[in-house]
Amino acid sequence: MPTVAVSRDALFAHLGRTYTDEEFDELAFEFGVELDEVTSERIEATKSDTVRLSASELARLSDEVIYKIDVPANRYDLLCIEGISRSLKVFLGDMDAPTYDVVKASDEKASTMTVIKSNTDTIRPYVVCAILRDVTFDEARYQSFIELQDQLHRNLCRNRTLVAIGTHDLDAVKGPFSYDARSPADIKFVPLTHTDDGREFDGVSLMEHYETDAGCKHLKPYVPIIKDSPLYPVVLDGEETVLSLPPIINGSKSRITLDTKNVLIECTATDLTKANIVLDTVVAMFSEYAAVPFSVEPVTVNYVDENKNVVDSYVTPQMYARKETASVKFVNSLIGIDVDPESMATLCNKIQLGPARILPAASGDDDEGPLLEVTVPPTRSDILHAVDIAEDIGIAYGYNNIVKTVPKTCTVGREQPLNQLGDLLREEIGRAGYVEVLTHGLCSTNDNFTALKRSITAAVSLSNPANVEYEVVRTTLLPGLLKCLQHNKSMSFAGGFKLFEISDVVLPDDKHVMTETIVGARNSRRVCATYSGPTSGFEVVHGLVDRIMTLCEVAPRADYVASSGNAHVVVHCKEGWYYTIRELKTGTSDLSGTYFPGRAAEILLTSPKNSGGEMEVIGTFGILHPEVLGSFDILYPTTAVELNLDPLL
Repeated sequence: MPTVAVSRDALFAHLGRTYTDEEFDELAFEFGVELDEVTSERIEATKSDTVRLSASELARLSDEVIYKIDVPANRYDLLCIEGISRSLKVFLGDMDAPTYDVVKASDEKASTMTVIKSNTDTIRPYVVCAILRDVTFDEARYQSFIELQDQLHRNLCRNRTLVAIGTHDLDAVKGPFSYDARSPADIKFVPLTHTDDGREFDGVSLMEHYETDAGCKHLKPYVPIIKDSPLYPVVLDGEETVLSLPPIINGSKSRITLDTKNVLIECTATDLTKANIVLDTVVAMFSEYAAVPFSVEPVTVNYVDENKNVVDSYVTPQMYARKETASVKFVNSLIGIDVDPESMATLCNKIQLGPARILPAASGDDDEGPLLEVTVPPTRSDILHAVDIAEDIGIAYGYNNIVKTVPKTCTVGREQPLNQLGDLLREEIGRAGYVEVLTHGLCSTNDNFTALKRSITAAVSLSNPANVEYEVVRTTLLPGLLKCLQHNKSMSFAGGFKLFEISDVVLPDDKHVMTETIVGARNSRRVCATYSGPTSGFEVVHGLVDRIMTLCEVAPRADYVASSGNAHVVVHCKEGWYYTIRELKTGTSDLSGTYFPGRAAEILLTSPKNSGGEMEVIGTFGILHPEVLGSFDILYPTTAVELNLDPLL
């Protein structure tokens, strides 16, 4: 959750009320945010373990009380003092939610942004803009203006990789404006960081400077975003003056000061949707300081091709309110309250979702009852579903006002039987000296098939794998264990190195149905174990197979016991459940190529679930083929077992 630090006195001045710390903490809870900490500049300085200040330096720090407020990650309208105070005033009923007005542009040149599409498409293809007129800044407002941009850059903008905000003094530059991408050597300007000395940089030298200069270390994380690109994005005015080099820095000429009256806001982006959200948020927060509060002038963005022909165009900011609906019955049921439709519509005003109205039930859906239609303002991009509406109505109703009730249904939770079996087996196999590993669910086609000497068959594959190691969802656990052995050659193998994993594989299945939908694949829970050492360890893995079957209360068949010299201790087993093993002959199965010829076996199960007492192959084990070991660069003889756990339940 983002944390917003605001001055307590400034916040109370915005609210027109005062509270004790305890009272404000309660108000914050009721509103759905959290007062995380009450601190001050001096207290914060004394907390630091890395920065030690002298007594005189501490004395110069402020004792002004600071509230650190945790806000939901998707509430971008609460990332500054203006948004927090405005939302709280609406929540308390001290003001109505504002209506934002996109007025006619007063200067046609200043309200036009031309985008050279063929160039910008290679680096940051989108730009959105707006103009705030007759804004009045003071020190606190200016600082809040900067901090909101920083908060948005850290959160929604993903550290400027998705969106970068640029703000400019409109009176210091001349329209029309353009957005282009040019060679770094051709971009020359004085950056905002060097306003005092007036030092001019080109794109190449500026990137090198920000990477190495300690005074600009706050900009260093953004340099890699564009540094290696052949073209750098650049915003220019009508005189070809560089206004900004997004997403790095603005130019000095158009810098915002306390005397700035007219502000041009531009957001360059790789994601147009997020760019519009960011622009709408900045405009909504600071248009209240305009001469006509909550008004903004639009900018027309024209995309042109190499021949200067307009190929696309739109007007920003959008600032439009949209309608969303939720069933009154659904909202009451989800929250656990019983509010009549008219009262619910009134509650919407407290959470800036008004005006709301009640609509009749949809045709053929009378059981759901009337619908609540709310008005979602441009600041509430987090409202996406009826659940979001219900959550806000719960806040407006008051969490503390929800009556605690005993649920009408009484159920007892427990583990799924398959998960419980896996947990019990993990403990027992671990006691047998095996080390559990957890490997990737994705692997390469080579590791899953070719390296195991198996033919390439159907598997769930990725259409755009990040690299060759993540091409398919594994159909066997064995490659993961073998790669563990491959990367742990430094371990001692003198006494045998034992590994195991209990996890899922995914198998193509055109008949598997989940919630009335054929998914085309199904999960299968497997246990896989390997023994690697100076000897093959076939008998060790064979013993593990017998131990697993005994733990699952499956008895060996009489012929299997007889072939083992009757070395069997009778224990309690499930009636009708039996297992045996038989040689896995070369060529009889696609799995046989993985094992050394004549040194592999199949595990067969007979259970009441199998009609006619037929035996089902549930696993294989054996000494791995030398070519398989060579594919994974394993130096010692290795025996492996892989067993399907699903049939054992």
